Amino acid sequence: MRPFVILPLLATAALQAATGAGAAPAAGGPPPPQAPSLAPLPPVRAVPGNEPTAARLELGQRLFFDRRLSGDGRRSCASCHWPESGWTVPTPFSPAAPGWVERRNSPSLLNVGHARVLIWDGRAPDLERQALGSTRNPVHMGQTLEGLLAALRSDARYRRLFREAYGSEPNPRDYGRALAVFERHALVSGDSPLDRHLQGEASALSPAARRGLALFRGKAGCIRCHHGPTLSDGGFHNVGLARNRRFDEPPWRRLLRFDARRMGLPEWEAMDDDPGRYLVTRDRRDWKRFKTPTLRNVALTAPYMHDGRYATLEEVVAHYDRGGDGVPGQEIRPLGLSDRERAELVAFLRALTGRRPALPLPLAETAPP
Repeated sequence: MRPFVILPLLATAALQAATGAGAAPAAGGPPPPQAPSLAPLPPVRAVPGNEPTAARLELGQRLFFDRRLSGDGRRSCASCHWPESGWTVPTPFSPAAPGWVERRNSPSLLNVGHARVLIWDGRAPDLERQALGSTRNPVHMGQTLEGLLAALRSDARYRRLFREAYGSEPNPRDYGRALAVFERHALVSGDSPLDRHLQGEASALSPAARRGLALFRGKAGCIRCHHGPTLSDGGFHNVGLARNRRFDEPPWRRLLRFDARRMGLPEWEAMDDDPGRYLVTRDRRDWKRFKTPTLRNVALTAPYMHDGRYATLEEVVAHYDRGGDGVPGQEIRPLGLSDRERAELVAFLRALTGRRPALPLPLAETAPP
């Protein structure tokens, strides 16, 4: 199954011509720098040995929605990634296991197959390993490998699907592979008004959204970090977010230190803020840098930022317009947008919503018991 929209290369060529990207260098001179540009959403590349098949997609979708696979039988992958909310959750922080809190918002899984690394700090290198990591994380699904295997092997349907999908009995590696296939190849959403605009459909964007696109590329400078087919550079940036005051409260302070200890930070006992990418690299330059999220379907995925502090797109645009909160190391500055320009930028962001993914099975078939 391939629920993709493959857009013509002609649109990319036309956009490159308009932006100057891909232009021939002047005779005798160095090639010009490649300007960031927007591009249609290409097909997702399959991982060799874990290509999508009907059995793998069905298995992955059933695993994704099955609460019985968590430690207490109350949570599933879908607990943090609701289909009706753009495959994220409409709360500032993700749900957590009993006795725990979360301190980050769930990233959307739409078009996650195009991501180079996963999680806000980039600690997960691929979907296969991320799936198993979240299952075993006591803050998330809180399951042991023994408990997971017992739940899978006690279900005749799962035993059949594992054999059909991977020629195996239920095991942790193929559990992660099946979830990855579902997320990578089923949760694809393209064909947005922007995509149709890039194809040459003049009326796909409203006049306000077209002016917002010009601001996005120009005065507002959003395209510097939000470009390419997913409208994300896949990098990590400090966008000037002040420390979240919830971290003064004991449950959140405990979580910060627990995660820092799990990640091997020597200074874990003193942690009182979310370090972002620093948790992975130990490079002080990465302090409070977080992964650039995709902007595709952004109108569906409120609230915003890594800690869900902003409820609306208008608040997000206002943050960037004022130049952030003035924190050390921030990479943004005031934009000087007018009220009309801020509204036009939001109109463009709302035009990034694509069609719903075509799932292998109806949701009713995979709803948890």
